[in-house]
Amino acid sequence: MIGPVLHKVEKWLSAICMLTVSACSSTKYVPDGDYLLDEVNIQSDNKEVKPADLNMYVRQQPNTKWFNLIKTQLYIYNMSGRDSTNWINKALRRVGDAPVIYSEDDTEHSRQEVEKAVRNLGYMGAVAEAKTKTKGKKLSLTYKVTSGRPYKIRSISYDIPDQKIWNYMLTDSASTLLKEGMNLDINVLDQERSRINDLLQRNGYYRFNKEYFSYSADTTRNTYLVDLTMHLEPYRISADSVSVCHPQYYVNQIHFQTDYNAMPDEVNEQEEDTMVYKGYPVVYRGKPFIRPRVLLGNQRLTKGELYNGDAVQQTYQNFNRLPVMRYTNIRFEESQRNDSSFVDAYVQLTKNKLRSVSFEIEGTNSAGDLGAAAAVSLSNRNLFRGSESLTVRLRGAYEAVSGLQGNYRNESYTELSAEASLNFPRILFPFLSHSFVNRIRANTLFELRYNYQLRPEFTRIIASTGWSYQWGMNQNKHRHRIDLLDVNYLYMPWIHPEFKERYLDQQDNYIVRYNYEDRLIVRSGYTYVYNSNGSSMSSNIFNGTSYTMRVNVEAAGNWLYGLAKLTNMRKNKDGEYAIMNIPFAQYIKGDFEFAKNIAIDNRNSIAYHLAFGIAVPYGNATMIPFEKRYFAGGANSVRGWSVRSLGPGSFAGDGNFMNQTGDLKLEGSLEYRSNLFWKLAGAVFVDAGNVWTLRDYESQPGGQFLFDKFYKQIAVAYGIGLRIDLGFFILRFDGGMKAINPAYESGRDRYPIFHPKFSRDFAFHFAVGYPF
Repeated sequence: MIGPVLHKVEKWLSAICMLTVSACSSTKYVPDGDYLLDEVNIQSDNKEVKPADLNMYVRQQPNTKWFNLIKTQLYIYNMSGRDSTNWINKALRRVGDAPVIYSEDDTEHSRQEVEKAVRNLGYMGAVAEAKTKTKGKKLSLTYKVTSGRPYKIRSISYDIPDQKIWNYMLTDSASTLLKEGMNLDINVLDQERSRINDLLQRNGYYRFNKEYFSYSADTTRNTYLVDLTMHLEPYRISADSVSVCHPQYYVNQIHFQTDYNAMPDEVNEQEEDTMVYKGYPVVYRGKPFIRPRVLLGNQRLTKGELYNGDAVQQTYQNFNRLPVMRYTNIRFEESQRNDSSFVDAYVQLTKNKLRSVSFEIEGTNSAGDLGAAAAVSLSNRNLFRGSESLTVRLRGAYEAVSGLQGNYRNESYTELSAEASLNFPRILFPFLSHSFVNRIRANTLFELRYNYQLRPEFTRIIASTGWSYQWGMNQNKHRHRIDLLDVNYLYMPWIHPEFKERYLDQQDNYIVRYNYEDRLIVRSGYTYVYNSNGSSMSSNIFNGTSYTMRVNVEAAGNWLYGLAKLTNMRKNKDGEYAIMNIPFAQYIKGDFEFAKNIAIDNRNSIAYHLAFGIAVPYGNATMIPFEKRYFAGGANSVRGWSVRSLGPGSFAGDGNFMNQTGDLKLEGSLEYRSNLFWKLAGAVFVDAGNVWTLRDYESQPGGQFLFDKFYKQIAVAYGIGLRIDLGFFILRFDGGMKAINPAYESGRDRYPIFHPKFSRDFAFHFAVGYPF
């Protein structure tokens, strides 16, 4: 019985060994006489000519490496057999990468492109050589760049026969990119042409493009100095016509075509009709779906004034940010009147689907308690015919609750919530001028939220409302949000007597007791986000070096505290002012985050993240509300700890997650990311950080922030992760291990990196999106 089993095991082990050996032979599928392109390098003799900037001109790159170390996909490909009809072989080849065979033609083409790129930087005598080195059937390729001496611009002159254009250039001469003494950089010369073209496009030159500008460069023998001249070609209506000055165009009429059919094959049976609103023709079908005033408020061209390219782009941006618009196009028609040139603008608008319904079903997992939730959302993108967007969302959740100690009436958690938000695509505030409202492309958002939570220990109701402004939301690098007023009311209608006696009546458990009392939070805040990519999130982390910065400041309770002082309001038994017997929170809070992604190549990058936050209670409060406190551990924090299980400080926890929160947060992360294959990406990471309290609470021993101790209480974790990029969202799986545990001051348990114990030190996380 045992013999046949051992025989089968030996056969499987032999097969695995054979596959491994064949895979390790990276030249298995390299034909005789050819070479595997094993490595490509660029060397430069000039620190101003960076090899990383020249890498894009290399046509052939070697097989990719996971984490820039192992050519895993080449090895997977080589594990396949030579029978291309076998399904296993086909699967391995589909997942893997075929070997990159060295090509002399591609190398020569790349050499020429690299040489040309260096010469365009001003090194006209630059030479690029391709050197190869072989070992067996592998080849290493090195491009050696000898830049030589750069050509410098000695003088700059202009040949601009069109006086009006020359006057515009003189007015904006401080912005020129050309400077005497700079390298004769072809790229900068082209950028200068584009800059002047944009200037002229803003001043009526509708037909102008940068190709009308050219350069001539005169050099003196045996010198590296260049006399540069910029030339302007005259305007010709046709090739054989007489040259004239470039025409400036004025805006004659602006037409709006609503219900524009962007798909000619689609048939719309409704006839077109036209109305004129304040001198602007508006074409529509049936009943107009948007008010003409909204159309005028979002277009930026001005009748009778010069054509402005920036105004055209602003008009595109304004209409594209309206939820009711699916497609925007602006078409121009030229006309001539006496000696003046004009354009008629046709703003063509295609409306979006006005109403939509969406359903969501999700699984929940709170500290191991499983459950399910369902939600339905109803949206109207044009509530008052001004692209006002109304969204109503209803959600219900049910979750089993385990591990409760006590005689509770049930062991389940039920949550019901309702939300309504009304978004106006303009700023609404009294006393603002109409021109200011049109100039600031801001959204005004009103929100109402109601949340009902029924647990075995208590019933909690959270009701809130908000009034905020947002702008810079659409592909803008700068995004702003002002929470003018945000009111949250926490109401505890019922608490189980046993829960109250065990947790809330304990004198040393002030944190828990404070957060299970009725509370009013009236806050205002400001948030600023800068994203160098110009968008809030990018699913592709390998699209280049980018960074994000976020700053948030908020304050609560100041107006209510001033009112209480002014009216000599009486305090309750806990020494707090209360509105209708409801005490209000008072605090100030600030957060700062910085994240940067540094691209190594198109498949590998290094990302790091720094975060700092502090919340200070004062006046009417000695405690920050639970919803505003910081926690550490979890999928977006120090990943060696599960969510809300780290800190504060050296506090090891007592089983109550409310006690593992703090008033101050300090975190940092470093992550190496590598694109693997298909839609899979991997990561290795190191996280560090913790939270602390500003006061010394009995229920959180060791949690207070002290300058001579806090650095010893910084937790460190390391781990690996897998990401699945589905385009519209990213699934993330991270496994973290504790490296330094601040719950212990010394000994083996403080440094689990040297004495790991999987059951104690490992934490698994599943999340959507990148951690930073």
